[in-house]
Amino acid sequence: MESPGDYILKVTKLSIEIANQMIVDNLSFAIKKGITLAIVGPNAAGKTTLFRALLNLIPYGGHIEWIGEVKIGYVPQILSARDIPISVKEFLSFKDGSDIDQVLVSVGLNPSAVLNKSLGTLSGGQLRRVLIAWAIIDKPNVLLFDEPTTGVDSDSEEAIYGMLRRLTAKENITLILISHDLHIIREYSDYVLALNKCMVFFGESKEVANPAIQKLIYGEPVCMVYGEEHGGTIGL
Repeated sequence: MESPGDYILKVTKLSIEIANQMIVDNLSFAIKKGITLAIVGPNAAGKTTLFRALLNLIPYGGHIEWIGEVKIGYVPQILSARDIPISVKEFLSFKDGSDIDQVLVSVGLNPSAVLNKSLGTLSGGQLRRVLIAWAIIDKPNVLLFDEPTTGVDSDSEEAIYGMLRRLTAKENITLILISHDLHIIREYSDYVLALNKCMVFFGESKEVANPAIQKLIYGEPVCMVYGEEHGGTIGL
């Protein structure tokens, strides 16, 4: 029997309308603590808009319930640091956190190599790791990552996702990420929520290897409502 304490997020009949256009329509799902949920879908499917609603940055209809003591870290899809004249140390010092050196090591960076570098001089992979360090320095228990490896090469992408897997497992962090890479979804997430304005698929990430499921995700939207449990997630 499921305990209410098993869940960290419940979304019920969520609808988001912007400029008289329905961006997210009648979306319901719930996730347990400590899982990794990948959100996928074509461009303009409502993925980033959903994140903005989860962060309470935009108005919405329906209900979003974060359960228990929740502290959220967030990494946006795109952040240009080219013209930001501050060092990595100065950037991370804006947040109340523990040890800056320790958090940089936890995301795979050598503090002595990057602390005094300007953000604008970092490589794409280094910048993404610094942004992840920014998101985790004050010890959140939920992380929202919008395309966390945008602008990095494939080797760095695998390294970053491997680091995220170790970090979330060690700290029992719930990770919700947006990605377009089906390999990454299968390899590094537990469950997948496919959006195309509405929910078109909800289940275990290994299921996205099925060509029929891929067609469902990226083809014409067929809205679905789930009522059965899917391991660590449940559709409401």
